[in-house]
Amino acid sequence: MAKMKALSLDNISCVFPSRHGGGSYTAVKDATIHVAPGEFVSVVGPTGCGKSTLLNVGAGLLAPTSGEVRVFGEPLQGVNHRAGYMFQGEALMPWRTALDNVTAGLEFAGENKKQADEKAREWLKRVGLGGFEDRYPHQMSGGMRKRVMLAQTLIRDPDIILMDEPFSALDIQTRQLMENEVLEIWMASRKAVLFITHDLDEAIAMSDRVIVLAAGPGTHPIGEFDIDLPRPRDVAEIRNNTRFVELHAAIWDVLREEVLKGYEQQRRG
Repeated sequence: MAKMKALSLDNISCVFPSRHGGGSYTAVKDATIHVAPGEFVSVVGPTGCGKSTLLNVGAGLLAPTSGEVRVFGEPLQGVNHRAGYMFQGEALMPWRTALDNVTAGLEFAGENKKQADEKAREWLKRVGLGGFEDRYPHQMSGGMRKRVMLAQTLIRDPDIILMDEPFSALDIQTRQLMENEVLEIWMASRKAVLFITHDLDEAIAMSDRVIVLAAGPGTHPIGEFDIDLPRPRDVAEIRNNTRFVELHAAIWDVLREEVLKGYEQQRRG
């Protein structure tokens, strides 16, 4: 018997009304992606191909036009309450301190404030922000705000972690620090992760498996690669590994043409 998947997107299609009036636009067509418990899966593809659309389907924020979503074997109805979602953009409330932003999810779930604050202080320490509990978002750097968002996502102990290009706006040094922090936390808990990125180096350095999506419209997986690099990993050092270089060449061979197609579509507007 096959092992139950933490998250299954089966034959997902997403069709939207055309932006130019009349007709429709198929963003995703017959896409199937599975993530096993404890598995770190990255999805790469050209800009605008529909990566975030698939993540929103997995989060239960968007109902697919056709296909089925299952969470630990159960059909998903509404929001995926077993998932934590770390967005690409800023998702902090500017009027709340770091501590109060991290406790927001627990607060909305009705948890006791004292207990929520204790957990939040612990999580802020884990992401390197002990002592910054009273800072507001405007008083923090981009990297610090991302750390608060990470703590905000993980404090609820989700069984599935969904991440949408979470570090794309950071400088390379801060980005690598954040990637290593995420890997360290993930290694300790081994949750299922579905990670969206346009950065192939990042995908290989962090993942157990990398899925390549076609350029839209009608995006769907066109390649899947097992990342057989040893763990634990340092994302900067692993790039010098011979196997990393081989994997990068193999995946880029599949991805290159789709990136060019996506670029041409974006250029034509």
